[in-house]
This record gives sequence, structure tokens and C-alpha cells, in this order.
Amino acid sequence: MPIIRVIFGAVLLVLGRKVFWLFVGLCGFALGIALASSLFEPRSTWVALLLALGLGVLGAILANQVPRIAVALAGFFGGALAAASLAGWLGLPPGILLWIVAFVGGILGTILLSAVFDWGLIGLSSLAGAAMVVDGLGLSRPLGGAVLLGLFLLGVVLQGVWMRSKKD
Repeated sequence: MPIIRVIFGAVLLVLGRKVFWLFVGLCGFALGIALASSLFEPRSTWVALLLALGLGVLGAILANQVPRIAVALAGFFGGALAAASLAGWLGLPPGILLWIVAFVGGILGTILLSAVFDWGLIGLSSLAGAAMVVDGLGLSRPLGGAVLLGLFLLGVVLQGVWMRSKKD
């Protein structure tokens, strides 16, 4: 499913703030894939897809119906996804430590999004999107780090410009 990660990552990178419900849904989907791949055997692709779709749809519905809960959920999903991707990319092996890092990232993402919604959403969606693209492309550490940083900055700049142009 690498191409799906690249496509969803690019969408998050560019449109994360603009389409909030999509951000929550895509982060839920990506987190579902990560959760399923660490809990179930690799041959259970359909289980991973069902779990990912379930979390993605739940996140998108909550974003539209209960915005306050969706902000916390988006922060948690985005922060956990970004932290888990970065930790895995830095070589942390799958296991309980990776889940602890993801949980802490989720808590930090929730706090960030609750404190500064617009810029927090831009930062989280750019980081999560960049991490998904780098992960989907399978880039190694030296090149992957440069691409991650470049994509993150590109996402922040693009979304920031679009946000400011809408306010003027």
C-alpha cells in the first residue's frame, strides 16, 4: 500500500487545514493501517484495510458532527501518526516502545491543536503528510530526512499562504 500512503500524504501535506474532516479521516486511516500491521499477521491485508477504513470514516464523521471532539481526535491521530512515522524512520523497532512514542505524540498533538488550532493543524498535517510520503516512497535516512524536512516546510508555507490569503 505504499502508493496509497504517498497519495494520502500529499493530500494531507497540501490540504490538511483546508479540509479538516479529510485530515481527521486520513490520519485515522493511516493510524488504522499502522495499528493493524503491528497487531495482525502480514497476510491479513483485508483486516488492516477494514480497521483503517473504520477509523478513517469514524474520524471524518466526528469531524463533521462533533467538532470539539474532532479537534482532540485530529490532534491525537495526527500527533501519533507523525511520532510513530518519525520513530520508525529513525530506526525504532516495532513494539511497545513505538506505541508509547505514538501515544505521547498523540497527547502532544492534542495539546497543540487545542492551543493554536490553525497553525497547529497546518504543522500537524504538514508533518504527518510529509512522513507518509517519505514512508510510502521508502526513502532511507539521509535522503529521507532531507525530503521530510523539505516537504514539511513546503506544506507549512503553502497552507500558511492560503490561510493568510483567505483572511485578507
